[in-house]
Amino acid sequence: MANFCLMIQYDGTRYNGWQRQGNTSNTIQEKLETILEQLYGEPVDLNGSGRTDAGVHALRQIANFRIPRIMSRYSCQKIQDYFNQYLPQDIRVLAVEQVPERFHARLSASSKLYEYRIDCGEVANVFQRRYLLRVEDKLNLEHMRKAADLLTGTHDFKSFCANRHMKKSTVRTIYEIAIEENDGILSIRYHGDGFLYNMVRILTGTLLEVGLGDRSLPEVRLALEGKDRSLAGFTAPPQGLFLVDVFYPAAEEDAVGKR
Repeated sequence: MANFCLMIQYDGTRYNGWQRQGNTSNTIQEKLETILEQLYGEPVDLNGSGRTDAGVHALRQIANFRIPRIMSRYSCQKIQDYFNQYLPQDIRVLAVEQVPERFHARLSASSKLYEYRIDCGEVANVFQRRYLLRVEDKLNLEHMRKAADLLTGTHDFKSFCANRHMKKSTVRTIYEIAIEENDGILSIRYHGDGFLYNMVRILTGTLLEVGLGDRSLPEVRLALEGKDRSLAGFTAPPQGLFLVDVFYPAAEEDAVGKR
């Protein structure tokens, strides 16, 4: 089998998330798979590195597809050009690479980087309103960073998962939560080995409640230890969230490439 890796960027505003769904064709995966079927003349399954929710964006999503070598008649450049000819303007394929057959966009990934962006300037940013959460009140960044330190590390994040019936392990490792403010735009970056359903958005809501003075540091610790969704903060809306990058072990990172 020939295995191809796609590096994809999209504005998720008008889509129902990444994953193919039975009740709608308005997903990123569906748009890409439709074009693959046009190109190869038969259905082709696309494996994404992970799901992004409705309204969430990606700066560098990774996906791969496998086809029989006898069908592998197009160059990587031809595949990329074909995608970008027929995709809507809010989805772009940044690069296509042929990768080892064992590579799988989700199963091979070692970690992911997400960023949540917040407009906390004196006046709302008119042109970025679809990509930022507006917060009018002043945030205490020092308290937010202390709360972020509590959430960093390996924990059971059951309280920060929107799927209340999750049967698989909810233990995850967050390597770093970085909080930076620049010209009225607050960035919260989460680097971890994996994230549960709505986990980044719930973490963000929790940190914002701390920054606004609505939640104390002991309450953050209680939420983490309590393993109960009702103990954590609100789910921040999707528009401020970006999948920034997906990382792989060194050998596979070389195969996937960085563009």
